[in-house]
Parts: sequence; C-alpha cells; structure tokens
Amino acid sequence: MRRIVASLFLCVLLTPLYAAERPKIGVVLSGGGAKGAAHVGVLKVLEEHHIPVDYIAGTSIGAYVAGMYALGYSATEVEAIMMGVDWDSGYSDTIPRNVLSYRDKKLRDRYNIPLNIGYSEGEVKAPSGVLRGQTMSQLLRQSTDLVQQFGDFNALAIPYRAVATDLETSLPVVINHGSIVKAMQASATVPGALQPTQIDGKLLVDGGIANNMPVDVVKAMGADIIIAVDIGSPLVKKDKLDSTIAVLDQLSNFLTNASTEKQKQLLTDKDVLIRPAIDALSTTDFTIMPLALTLGKEAATNQLVKLQKLSVSEEQYAAYVEGKKAKGQMVMADVSHVIEDIVFDNQSKVSLNLLKETLELKPGQNITKDELNEAIKRIYALNKFERVDAEFVEGEDGRVLTVTTRAKSWGPNYFQLGFNWEDDFSSDSAISFDMAYTMTDLTINGGEWRNEVKLGFERLFATEFYQPLNRDQEFYSRARYQYDVHNWDLYDNNNRAFVFDKKTHTVELGIGYNYVLQGVVELGLVAEKGVIINDAWLSQDFDFNSYGAYLKVGYDSLDSISFPTSGNHITLNVYVRKENFDDVVEYQNDYSVQIEADWKGALSVGNHAFVGKASLATNNNDGFNTLHLSDLGGFLNLSGYHKDSLTGAHKIFGAFVYQYDLGRDALGMKDYPLYLGLSLEAGNVWFERSEVSLTDLIYASSLYIGTDTTMGPAALGFGITDMGDKSVYLFIGKAF
Repeated sequence: MRRIVASLFLCVLLTPLYAAERPKIGVVLSGGGAKGAAHVGVLKVLEEHHIPVDYIAGTSIGAYVAGMYALGYSATEVEAIMMGVDWDSGYSDTIPRNVLSYRDKKLRDRYNIPLNIGYSEGEVKAPSGVLRGQTMSQLLRQSTDLVQQFGDFNALAIPYRAVATDLETSLPVVINHGSIVKAMQASATVPGALQPTQIDGKLLVDGGIANNMPVDVVKAMGADIIIAVDIGSPLVKKDKLDSTIAVLDQLSNFLTNASTEKQKQLLTDKDVLIRPAIDALSTTDFTIMPLALTLGKEAATNQLVKLQKLSVSEEQYAAYVEGKKAKGQMVMADVSHVIEDIVFDNQSKVSLNLLKETLELKPGQNITKDELNEAIKRIYALNKFERVDAEFVEGEDGRVLTVTTRAKSWGPNYFQLGFNWEDDFSSDSAISFDMAYTMTDLTINGGEWRNEVKLGFERLFATEFYQPLNRDQEFYSRARYQYDVHNWDLYDNNNRAFVFDKKTHTVELGIGYNYVLQGVVELGLVAEKGVIINDAWLSQDFDFNSYGAYLKVGYDSLDSISFPTSGNHITLNVYVRKENFDDVVEYQNDYSVQIEADWKGALSVGNHAFVGKASLATNNNDGFNTLHLSDLGGFLNLSGYHKDSLTGAHKIFGAFVYQYDLGRDALGMKDYPLYLGLSLEAGNVWFERSEVSLTDLIYASSLYIGTDTTMGPAALGFGITDMGDKSVYLFIGKAF
C-alpha cells in the first residue's frame, strides 16, 4: 500500500510538468455489440504511440470497454479479459438443470415449454424483457473483479461515464457514480430482450437509442480534443429488407445512426473520428471479435497523421502510465479486503436463513470473484427470483457486501406448459399437453398450491398442496389428489392384443425431507380407487381399490434427463398396499410389497459421453394378483419394442449408451448440441417370481440422433432386438 501511495504522490508531483503543455484528451466509444473489440484495437494504437487518455465514456459495448480501461487495465489486459468472456452465455438466464432442486427438476422435465407468465391482482403478467440479465451481470462482474460502488466515477484511474436511455422519457442518462457493473449493464440493455436496469429510480435501457456516440458527454467532462470511435451499423439497402428481423434491425439503426450523426456535428477539425471497416460484421456473433480488433487497429493506424500530434514524450507518457497504474491499484486494492459484514436486501418472501445458508459466505472472509459468482448462482438456482445481485461498499468499519434478491415481478402465481410427442410409426402417436397453475407464497414458509391438467393421449387432473414445514424448507408435507384416464394396452409378442380404459382416483399424503438440494426422501400414505373397462373382453366393469403406505427416495444431479453428460439419477420406491378387486374372490390377497429401483448415470470425456441405465422391480404378489405391475419396452428401454409392451410383476433391465456430440465437435454448433448415440440393452419382465431367469433376457440395441432444446429433447432413433423386433422412434419434448 505504501508503494501505491508513493507512486500516486509522485504522479501528482509530475503531472503539472506536462499537463499544462498539452490539451486534455477524451475518448468516446460507441455501441456496436460484438464489433466492440475494435475499440480495444484503437486503444492499443493509442498506447503504442504514447497518446494519453484523460477522460473516457461509452455506450453499450463501448461502455464496457471504456469502463474496463477506466479501472486501470491496459488495452492488452482488456483484450485478454474481453476475449476470455463467453459472451453467448450472457444471453441465457436459464438455470442449469444440474443445480436445480430435486422438485424443480421434475417440474421442468414435465413443463418443458420455457414460459414466464404469471397472474395476480386480476391480470396476466410477463417479464419486461425476454432475458432478465442475471448471467450478463455475472459476466460483467467477472470482468471488473469485486470493485466497490463509487461515489464518483472521477475517482477511477481515468474519469469515466456510461450512457443509457431513460425508458420513461427516451432521454439520455449519463451514469457517473455507483456500481460500474450496473452502469455497463444499463448502457447495454437491449429493450425487449433484456429487462431494464434500475438506477436511481429510473428504468434504463441501451444508450444507443438516445446517444450512441456520446461526444457531448466527454466534452462536458473537460476534454479539449476528442477521439471518437464509431462502430455503429449502417443502414442496409432495400434488397436486404426481406424479413421481419431485417426490418426491425433497420428501425433500430435509424435511432442509433440519428444520434451518432448528431454527435458527429459536435466534432471540430482538431478532433479525430475513427470509423473501422466493420460494416460487414455481425453485432451478435462474438466469434468475429479478433477480426474486429484487427480492423480497429488498422482504422486507428490510418489516422496516425492526426493522432501523432497528440503524442507526448516517452518520459511524459511513462509518468502518465505510472499515475494511471497507481490510481488503478488504489481502486483494485479494496478488492482484497476481507468482508466485515454481509447485508441482504431481500425483496422477496424467501426466508433470510435460507438465503444465508445458500450463500455460504461469512463475514471475515476474503472472497474471490469466482467464489462470489458461485454463491450468487446458488441463490438464483433456488428458482424464486427475478434477479440476484451483489455489490460492495466501503463502510466506516470495512468492506460490506450487499446481496439483493428480487422476487419475480410476474408472480406470485404462475402458469406452466408442457408438450410431448412420441411416435413409433406403427402404433398410435402419443401426443400430450400439460398445463398447470401454481399459487406460491401462500403461507409464511412458502406453501404452494398447484393445479394440473393433462390432455391428449393421457388425460389427467390433479391438485396438490406443498407445505414446507420450516423456513429453510428442508422438511415439507404434501397432499395430492389425482384423477387420470389412459389406455392400458396389453401386448402379445409385441403386438397389441387388448386395449383397456383405466380410470383411477388417487390420494397421497406425505411428509418429506430435502436431505440435499438434489435429493429427497418421503414417507406417506396412498389410496386409490378405479375401474378398468373393456366392452369387448370384460362382461362388466372391473372395479379395484387399494390403500397403504410408501417410501420414496430420490437423488438427481443429471445435467439433462434425456441426453446427460454428467451426474446421476437414482430413485427407490417401496409400496405396501392392501389391494381389493370387487367380485373377484380368487384375487384377494394379503398386503402386497412392491419395490422399484432405477438408476441413470453419465460421465463425459470431451465430446464423448457414456451413459448407464439400470432398473429393477419386484412384487411379492405374483401373476394376476396385483394391478401394480412394471413395464418395459420403448426407446432406450428395450429398443425395438413398443412403449410399455412388456408387463409383469418382476423386471430386470440394463443399458449402456455411447453418445457423441457431433454438433459441437464436427459441425461447430454452439447453441444446441447434436448427439449421435448407440445403445446396448438387455432386460425382460416376468409375471411369476419362479419364472425369473437371466437366460430369458432379451437383447436390444438402438441408433439415434437427437438434441436438447429449450423445450426439451428431440430425437429420431431406430431400435432392434435379438428376436427381430424393430421400431423407429420420434420424440419431441419427451423425456426418456
């Protein structure tokens, strides 16, 4: 610290020796998305030719580059940080499946349409942007490190401003204090795509709308000479306006170009306007950044005749760099301070204890930016919030971390939708629609009431009340009523022999424990009453009922339920029931005990994944003495057979799946993987325990191609058994 202070003091002494002899230089960096790397190229040329920067401001991506430079990073350091950021990931706020809670995983797999629609106060609500900006803020924080909020951006290594647009008035807003991460994000918040950023009570969006190249801002800061870098997109010709997106882009360019042209009029002959040859580059394809940087350097080099007039001597520039470095070190020195206190600005009904336990950070720690980002991710993964932010303030007693959790603005009641289509091109197509309406925060501990409807191949109505028993939501109770109607098909040699209509009323009452985020154990009571109908085979309806108890144990850390590359999914279900069949005396039995165990696990090496599956089931009531049977058959469940075409009281199944990510490895796809898979499978079912024999195993294999989308998996596969049974499978939105 003494060295930093001494350097800063020396810089202050030396500054008058050359500051009075030269004009103050201000740099203006415009917005332009991925083309913003051109700004770094320009800054590198300025450094190479000893051109000091006294003020800097920017809009959108220009605000990011300007902010990084203002913190004291060199152009080369900004380049390394910028090129190391996964910018594409910033345009998705989807919580990765593997970090969701066990219950939320099950709900996402079923309600696979990514819908953010809620209802409250008599109206349907939606977010104010397609994205909430959660991941983008974490990327920006990763770039800037854990810097505190500033009372004035003049305190940075280089005085800095970011420009945004007031969504209410459409006027430009110059951000000159507070969180530099928020300033950057507000300036780059594309309206409609990202939710507005709130600063000082204003809703702020992309500054390009009001002032895409803020020359006036830097002049007002005190600059005598302006170096302005314009990377805005040009207007396209009419032959290119052949789509809705093209028209919308053109309308957006109207606004940004108009503001840029207005700012250009403020430039004088002594100022320098740099326009890199980036017109053909995309604003959203971040793979072009190295090229944009090169074009920025070339454009600045072409202006060297004017730029070199702004150069200072080697001694003067060394003093300038030393002063900038010293101020930057003062700014970044606070990053290493321990946290004296953690404060929660909890704008939700989630308990403070749960937030503290999930954050896992304690006062007295000296945390890193990676540790903070992981802590924020854990809280956001609770799936209760619109945004989770963290900021540092240097207080009287030390460094204070403030964590802000904002409840979803479209809640607290939510709609959920799911769609599944399964077809084997020989039997009936199975198309189903799932809909749910969930009311949350009904009790102090976060009670939820969900009402569900399924239409299509299977029909279902259910209502469930889920009540956490403590504020930390470790323990819970659950009450569920369900009425379902579906076709119960019986097959003979993979050919459908009988079709029954099965209608069942089911009631479950359970008490559970979330022993880890990914795992749950539940004990409960279950009762059911139903009827089986087949007018052609049964002379009368077949009534049945049962009651008993159950134990359910689950653990799920898979990153994808259908195409996993890591994690495990394990379930163990034990049912003890008394089953009754009306008017069928010979079927009366003692209590039946049914045990079902399933495992699915995956690991990957590069673009190669290896997946294992295993299922075991048994029931002490053999043969036709129980209606609670186990099924086998279908894609990756003895491929080659129709879905659930093998039925019995006892089941054994195992499979090994090799999965190659053809899309990312060979085809260069980034948004979605494209998997090429091959499976080897073995299994069978038996009605009687005495019949169970490994010599009766049926062997099968499959070949498939599929992908994971935001709406669930999509796959096309072919399966064949050693008995010669073959099937082609098509899945869209169906978890398998």
